[in-house]
Amino acid sequence: MSHVVAIKDQVEAAVRAALTEVLPAELAGTDPVVRRSDRADFQANGPLAVAKRVGRAPRDLATATADRLSAARTEPDPGAEPAAGTPVTPEVSGPGFLNLTVPAATLWRQVAARLADENLGITPMRTGERTVIDYSAPNVAKEMHVGHLRSTIIGDTLARVLAHLGSTVIRQNHVGDWGTQFGMLIQYIDEHPEQSWQGEASMSALDALYRAARAEFTADPAFADRARARVVALQSGDAATLATWRELVAESEAAFQAVYDRLGILLTPADADGESRYNADLQGVVDELVDQRIAVDSDGALCAFTEGVVGPDGDPVPLIVRKKDGGFGYAATDLATLRLRVEEYRATRILYVVDARQALHFRMVFDVARRAGWLPDDVAATHVPFGTVLGADGKPFKTRDGGTVRLNDLLDQAVERARAELAEKDHGLTPAEFERVAQAAGIGAVKYADLSNTRTKDYVFDVDRMVALNGNTGVYLQYAHARVRSILRKAADAGVAIGRPIDPALPLHPAERALALTLDELSVTLDDVAGTLEPHRLAGYLFGLARAYTEFYDQCPVLRADDDGVRANRLALCELTGRTLATGLDLLGLAAPDRM
Repeated sequence: MSHVVAIKDQVEAAVRAALTEVLPAELAGTDPVVRRSDRADFQANGPLAVAKRVGRAPRDLATATADRLSAARTEPDPGAEPAAGTPVTPEVSGPGFLNLTVPAATLWRQVAARLADENLGITPMRTGERTVIDYSAPNVAKEMHVGHLRSTIIGDTLARVLAHLGSTVIRQNHVGDWGTQFGMLIQYIDEHPEQSWQGEASMSALDALYRAARAEFTADPAFADRARARVVALQSGDAATLATWRELVAESEAAFQAVYDRLGILLTPADADGESRYNADLQGVVDELVDQRIAVDSDGALCAFTEGVVGPDGDPVPLIVRKKDGGFGYAATDLATLRLRVEEYRATRILYVVDARQALHFRMVFDVARRAGWLPDDVAATHVPFGTVLGADGKPFKTRDGGTVRLNDLLDQAVERARAELAEKDHGLTPAEFERVAQAAGIGAVKYADLSNTRTKDYVFDVDRMVALNGNTGVYLQYAHARVRSILRKAADAGVAIGRPIDPALPLHPAERALALTLDELSVTLDDVAGTLEPHRLAGYLFGLARAYTEFYDQCPVLRADDDGVRANRLALCELTGRTLATGLDLLGLAAPDRM
């Protein structure tokens, strides 16, 4: 595995060095403000941004910087390895911009270097980082529904990207498997043995039983008393009650895993981190908070308060760690969970992928944990919020009768629509191959539609748009990958050698240049995703790459190229595009079929 310095980083290094030479010493290392440009390969706005501070006309400073870049410029040796700086051709533009063009040989060498590395030249830069990611978190005895979609998909992508960059990732599925609702459900099951719930449709049956138990709990005070007594039995370790509870947990975990496997999610039963795990720790958490005077009595409950957090009436908002009835609040469990992740898992970063409505809760939990000494300053705890999945009416996505949409039903709908779309194409697949592709396309469509949206925004679930073969969709990206693989197969079938050395002395067609520059941005994009925790940046990059490849393919003959060297270079671009798309799709959790 070798580290390939991104062209943008090389250009930034070159411009920063040139700027340092023309600026006063105290401004050495000024940000060159380099970005991609449609007028050149890159544009540097650093001279314009800093000119006022040194009392110089922006264009004069840009010209001086360009002169230093030109003086340092030498033609690259075609056989040399990519370096930490690169020669560029500068041109002063407008009030003080620098338009920068990278030599063709530098770009060809970069393509060759990334192709030669099994990891596309991406060095794991986050080794030594231990990241706990808390995501998905369904509830035992309840079916996974559309409300679990975003946490599951976003959390899994972050786990993939961070692991790819070298972080040790500890996936945690904080399953809701404890609490008063289980006393109610177990009591109802015990009193209605005729209502079977185990078997193929166990989760649907349990959902129905839970609703029936809730209705009886509300309507029948005697049943409510028996259910409360069952909670006590569960918490005290009654053998029969625990046996039923374990059956509920096992049945639910199997159902969850079936959904994860279908979605291509990394979570396994080994990642389960149920609330029940912390039951024995909660009293100790509360005692420590009381001893440190962080938790105080508030109208019979034990609460902690965070400075500056007040409600609409101006009163402080409490974080309830123990309720008036002696039961523990969710905050106590979250604090016990956080403490374990620091002490046992030695986390340096903890991510909670939970919807935006919990922002205040996590702000207070993190504050209390830091004051208690359970969350050291060198450990970052971050709430990763996300918006809501909406229906066509712009309201939270529901069934026609106002119920919660089952996640499996949603996936069935997407696969069915993908199957119909794909059937209209001349695909040449066997029935078994076609079904595998339809499943990959439908599931990928749902995941990509979620991940391509800004994480914090709501989005409308529109299955017809999701499975479209054109536009910013997962199916479009999968087709782009399959198209690349088709070209490489045709080359092999025609006896054209794949993997011939790239000739860096050849010129670049504008479409080749655009594609080469885009291919070089994967490592920068992944670093950006890891820092911002925004998967849509990777989705947007892959869509841009697919479009750049389409432009290249439309304008640059590959197999019909007139020159063997040109053909070899273009096949190299095809191969790197295919590998880059496959890597990016995998990091998003999407399959990359070779044929569609």
